[in-house]
Amino acid sequence: WTDTTTNKEYALMGLDDGTAFIDISDAENLVYLGKLPTATTSSGWRDIKVYNDFAYIVSEADNHGVQVFDLKKLRDVTDAPRTFTADGRYTDIGNAHNIVINELTGFAYPVGTARDDEFNGGVHFLDLQNPTAPTLAGGWGDNGYTHDAQVISYNGPDADYSGAEIFVGANENQVVVVNITDKESPVELSSLPYSNIGYTHQGWFTEDQRYFILGDELDEINSGFQSRTLVFDMTDLDNPVLHDTYLGPTSAIDHNGYVLGNEFFLANYTAGMRVLDISQIEGKTITETGFFDTFPASDNTQFDGVWSVYPYFESGKILISDINRGFFVIKKSN
Repeated sequence: WTDTTTNKEYALMGLDDGTAFIDISDAENLVYLGKLPTATTSSGWRDIKVYNDFAYIVSEADNHGVQVFDLKKLRDVTDAPRTFTADGRYTDIGNAHNIVINELTGFAYPVGTARDDEFNGGVHFLDLQNPTAPTLAGGWGDNGYTHDAQVISYNGPDADYSGAEIFVGANENQVVVVNITDKESPVELSSLPYSNIGYTHQGWFTEDQRYFILGDELDEINSGFQSRTLVFDMTDLDNPVLHDTYLGPTSAIDHNGYVLGNEFFLANYTAGMRVLDISQIEGKTITETGFFDTFPASDNTQFDGVWSVYPYFESGKILISDINRGFFVIKKSN
């Protein structure tokens, strides 16, 4: 979170027993401000997204729901580390693997909920008009369980959907594209086929919304690939096609990846964070330009090392969460 009043930058870090808040404004003197404890029990899975000045937190912990935390409270912490309390909690879901927010529309989208709920573990649509008391506006579960997703306000090359709100879900064994503009009547547009599916995990659009860059979490284990990243051409949302496949320099498992400008920041487990130049993606040329390895012991195909990355601070600071070694703040060396 960047506080637009003070211009201070903060990291929100998911822990097994809660959420940590860290003032990273001075990267050489990080300040651990405190923790918001988990709503119920501990869990190795926790996800946080920000809308305006509020954090929305989900977890795989039973009956956790969505915690709401007013980030403005971080401005006045003088007794760090503090134990915080939530400012709201949505309890019409229990566990959730992830939460997505479209900041342009003011909706949150918990995904990876209970497989037997009203949306089959798919996506719930939560209206954030009242930020501390989200309300249900609908959902989508026709494609089953959604592990992760991106939701965008569409302004890409397919004129048929200009201005629509588009959901792209990573649904374990398929990628699905759904028009969710009408929250009461979502419409499935397509699914994205590809070979050697292991576990369809997570993906992100390029900034022109033409390409969708996807990671499969189990293909390295099941099929012996080097870190495989799939690129889909989404020029026609009703008929996406596989455009290119990039193989990384190691056999490490790919996890979460995010686009900023012409770069793709990939959390690559034991291989650390990798930075890919995607400026020539149309010509099927993707080049690794840098990396930061928080797990130097090996690049083995195992679930250790980097879990996720955050490259969006205006200062250029990049956050890394590492399963084994904790929290890192890094910056480009040139």
